Order: sequence, then structure tokens, then C-alpha cells
Amino acid sequence: MTRRQLLSLPAATALGRLPIPAQSDFPGVLYREYARCLPDFLRGLAAEAYQARNLEIAKLISPDTIRQRQQWARETFWQVAGGMPRRTPLNTRTLGAFERPGYRVEKLVYESVPNFHISANLYIPAGAAAKPPFPGVLFQMGHSPNGKAAGTYQRCCQGLVRLGYLVLAFDPMGQGERIYYLDASGRHTRTDSADGEHTMAGRQMLLLGDTATRLQVWDAVRSLDVLAAHPLVDPKRLGSAGQSGGGTLTMLLMAVDDRLAAAVVCSGNTENFACGGFNPPGSTDDAEQNLLGSAPLHFDRWDLLYPFAPKPLLITVSDRDFFGTYSPEYIRNGWEEFRKLRAVYTRLDAADRLAWDDTPLPHGLSYDSRVRLYNWFGRWLQGSATPVTEEPDVQPEADETLWVTPGGSTTAAFHGETPFTLNRTRHLSARPAPLHQLIGAERARDGLQSTVLRRVASRGIAIEALEVASVPRVWLPAWLYLPAARDSAKPLLLVLEEGGRNTRWHEGELYPTLAQHGYPVCVADVRGTGDLAPELSRGAANYARSHANDEDYAWASLILGKPLLGQRAADILALAAALRTHPVLRGLALKVAASGVLTAPALCAAAMDAGIAALYLARGLVSFRDIVDTEDYRAPFANFVPGMLLHTDLPEIAASLAPRRLCLAGTVNAAGKALDEAAVRAVYGGPHIVVRAAANWDEEALTAA
Repeated sequence: MTRRQLLSLPAATALGRLPIPAQSDFPGVLYREYARCLPDFLRGLAAEAYQARNLEIAKLISPDTIRQRQQWARETFWQVAGGMPRRTPLNTRTLGAFERPGYRVEKLVYESVPNFHISANLYIPAGAAAKPPFPGVLFQMGHSPNGKAAGTYQRCCQGLVRLGYLVLAFDPMGQGERIYYLDASGRHTRTDSADGEHTMAGRQMLLLGDTATRLQVWDAVRSLDVLAAHPLVDPKRLGSAGQSGGGTLTMLLMAVDDRLAAAVVCSGNTENFACGGFNPPGSTDDAEQNLLGSAPLHFDRWDLLYPFAPKPLLITVSDRDFFGTYSPEYIRNGWEEFRKLRAVYTRLDAADRLAWDDTPLPHGLSYDSRVRLYNWFGRWLQGSATPVTEEPDVQPEADETLWVTPGGSTTAAFHGETPFTLNRTRHLSARPAPLHQLIGAERARDGLQSTVLRRVASRGIAIEALEVASVPRVWLPAWLYLPAARDSAKPLLLVLEEGGRNTRWHEGELYPTLAQHGYPVCVADVRGTGDLAPELSRGAANYARSHANDEDYAWASLILGKPLLGQRAADILALAAALRTHPVLRGLALKVAASGVLTAPALCAAAMDAGIAALYLARGLVSFRDIVDTEDYRAPFANFVPGMLLHTDLPEIAASLAPRRLCLAGTVNAAGKALDEAAVRAVYGGPHIVVRAAANWDEEALTAA
């Protein structure tokens, strides 16, 4: 046992990382629980963000400090979201209407940005009892595939209009009549859900420095413009409400628009990401709910609510949601943060304007929650002291009755912009940036050494079980295959397989065979791969299983300010540095071979480390720009970095390696299709770059000079 292992035993035991008792006389290798490394790394980042934010919230002891925080929260939100858009003509049109007892429904279409159409229903009180001007309510939808036509949301809109409110209900992007990834029917999404509609576009947007967050909140701002301008509305009595994703969109709107006089958030995403007891990968959700880079700024979801104080705000939750819909921290953290906000309301002499309510029922805008919503708006928008005890008579309409367009699709009806086309045509003003800062990759510390956990003999070679300390809380396991005799003419191969280090290791397979032929080979895992694939989170099985993937860990890493691409590049840099100090390997040229998702971090690591002499990249992505240009892309999200294309792209990084040799084998486009050599050469130039059509993974491919 090494000195380093002995020193690490108390800490490892305290964290529960060892699968056996931490006894100094244990004769075997005390492997770590590597599955905890990535979760523990993120847990540390979240703890730092949580503690730092708490220190800032504790400073809110006067109206002045609260006002400063409110201004900061609004500015920081726009920074995180990608910047405040400019207002353009709405071009509002009424395309139909129908009457019902006590109200009228008008069918509207308008444009939040030029040629980007929003379909909406406007519920207007009618009859002898209707006395304008009416208080107005902007109703925001959860993730219902049919958007504003969802039955429970129709019930609430009908209930509100019957109680004397003028209500605007609009389809969010990717829902109802605004589905953008249409299947062959022309009505339904070809993604897995409304969440998929949001995230498919949202991932592309972030490469150009935009976000689905910005797009969706701007839709809400412009919808409020339509509502506030209606001649029958009192613009001083405007409210917003929504459930689930609509509750979260209400939170976004509250952060940026002072016109709202009251709000109700029903089972929205009212948990902070960087919370106490953070459970990796945390409360990641669809694209607009993930506030990228927010944690290092000490900004979180509850900061969306602070600019609204001291206006009346009701937050209602489903108590079951901590195991039925959201993360395990949903209720506990929500209540913790509510009490912090309540202290702010109290300091503003408005404690009665903030309330928390709940339902024991599952996630949804159930009858009891709707009645509470009616009473909150009745008190604060109508000045009514008479409680609503029963919902008015409501009868949801067929989807087609509410359609603004003949076939239920704004895309088919107006042939306007989509999130994909808006993003693809964004103006680029590229500016260079240091790569390590852009991707958030730490450089390896000087003198970094590997730890040999055990050395064993094999057929004609030796195999070492290595461990390399990459960054705090992260250790990288590796196999090092050593030839019987050193040949300084043959390079050391650092191999990074997306399937992990435990493939092709048996006698007669590739890596032992390479060592038998005189090539030292190190096959290692980096964060999220092989033995470093993260353990399952705690919590309900559906949550744990659905979040145990590269995508959710990539979202979590972006929120916490450390892109997974940069984490993996840092791991590769650490491996390279440690191998150079290995007594048997000193002085050997180092070649890195990577496959699939690991090709981008390997390329970035080589650009940051001149000691990497050559690269072999198999089945790597041709460019990030190709993702932006491909509507149905399949590129792994683990390599996405916000604003990447504002600074560089994979071909530019590859060009920076000259004159070091780079072999691109079996390069694929964003749809995952292999490209021919000519197509790759059209993007990659330079005599140092070799292009091959086949992504072979054999001795000839890995050892070619």
C-alpha cells in the first residue's frame, strides 16, 4: 500500500467511498468508489454556490439592500438568459371568435419577434354583469402537448373569465399550435415530449450564446404587451399565473416585468439548483429552466422572485412532487427559500402579500389549487373580500374549437420562423478567447504523478493499475500496459474509449497485444465514462433513472459553471502530465487516441498541451457549426459549451495544433452520419491533418505515424 493510500484512508472512510473496511492490514487494492467522483465534484461546486448565495441573502436587512438585490437579480437574469431582446411590431391579428354564456373567446396571433408567431385565446367577460375595465390575467401553460387547449388549463381560464377577468392564454414554443418538430401527421411532435421540443432547440441556441430561457420569457413579455394594450383591460391590475412549466414561466416573467400587480405560481420549479443537500445531477429540467452559469454568480431560481417584492405572490405546490415530478429537494428546499423570501417581504412591511399553499394531490392544476388561485386574484386584483368557495361552471372545449389556425399549426399556416431557423440565422461576431477559460478546463499541476495501485505480470508484459488525481474530489483510474523492453522509437499511447477502459483488455485483445509489440498503452477513464460513470442519485426511482445520463450531468455542469467538455479535457491533461513523470515512460512521445464523445475533449486537451505529439480521433463530430445547421442533430450534449461558436469551433482548434499530426477517422456530421473524406477536407485544412473515411480502432490505426 502506498503512502498516498494510507493518508487518504480517513477521508475516504468519512465519505463512504471504500467498498471494504478501511483497515491498514487489508492485503488487496483499496479501490475508490469511482462512481462518486463526478457527483462529489458537482456537489462541492453546489455547496460553494449555496453558501455564497446564503451570505448575500443574509445582507438583505433594509429596503435599500433589498432594492439593490432586486436590481442585481434582474440584470443577472438577463445576463444568464443571453440579453434582453428589443421590442418589434407585434402585428396582432384576430382570426376568429366564438361566444359562450358569460364570455367570448377571440383567436389571436401575434409576433414576439419578426415572423415568429404566437397563437393565443383571449377570454373576454360578456353579458350584463360585465363591467370594464377588467383586471387582466396572463395564463401560462405547463408542458401540455396541446398547449392552451389542455383541459385543466381551459377550466382555469374559463373560471377566471366567469369571475370577471380578461384572460390571455397562449401556446408556449413547442406546444399546441406552435409545435416545430412536426411528425408526418403535421400535428404532433417527433421529439419525445414538449420538454423535447424545448430542449432540442435550446441546446442549439446555447452554442451561439442564446437560450430557450430568453426566447420563452420574451414570448411572455410580448404576450403581456398584448394583454396590457387591450382597451377593456385595466393596465394597473395585471396578473400572471401558471402551473408546472407555466408556473416557472410566470417566475421568469416576474423577474423582468414591473407591470404585473399580482402573481400565482402553481407547482412551478420552485427549488434552487445549488441547494443544501445537493443530490447530483440536481434539479436539471428542460432547457429554459436550466439557468446556465448561474451558480458561480450566486444566482438561482428563487432569485427570479425577489424583484417582485412586495407585490402579492402566492406559491402553491403539490406535496407529492418531491418524489413524483421534481427532484428529492423540491419541497424541503422550496420551503427553506420561501422563508428567506418571507423575511424580505416582512422587512418591506408586506408579510400578508406572500403566501405558501399546497395540495396533497399529484402534479397538476387540480380543483383545490384553482380555487386558491381565484381567491388570491380576487383579493389582490379585484379587492374582493368575498371568498370563492366553488369554481364556476366550466366545460373544456375540443382542441379544434380553440385553434387559431385551420390545421392547428402556426408553422404550416404562416411559414414563419422557428427556434431552429432563428438560431441558425443569428449574426455571428466571433472574438478569440483563451480555450481553457472558454471550456472551464483546469491545467494539470506541475509534477503531477500517478499512483501505482498494483503491478501484475501478464503474457510478456506488465500491467499496472494506476490512479491519477485530476482535480479535488476526482481520481482517474487507468490500466497501463508496459512492454517487456522499452523502445524509445515507439510512442506512448493514451487511449480514451467512450465505452470505458475495461474493453479490449483481455489477453489476445488490442491493448495487451500493442504492449507485446513494444507500445506502452495507457487506457483511462475520464469523468462520466467507464468506472467513473456516476452512481445513481437518491430519490424516487423514476427521478434517479431518468437523470443518470451524460445529458443531465452536462446540464448540471453548465449550471455550475464547469462544462463537462472542460472537465474531461482537464482529466486528459492530468493523465498526460502524470504519464510524463512515470519512471518507465519519461521521454517517450505521447499520442492520444479518442473515440466518439471523447474526441472533442481530447482535441481541446491537445490544444492546451504542446506535449501531446499526435492525435487519432475516431467518429468525432465535424464541427459545432454543423449542429446549429442541422435541425435533427444527434451530437452528444456533453460537449456543448455556451457561446462556443462566438469564439471558436473544432476546425479552428484543430488548425492550432500544427505542425503536430492529427488524424480524423470516420468523422461524422451532427446527424451522426459518417462523412466522406472530401466533405471533411472541405472543413479541415492543413498538411498536418490526415483524413480517413473509416474509423478503424486497431493496431494499424492507433500506431500510424
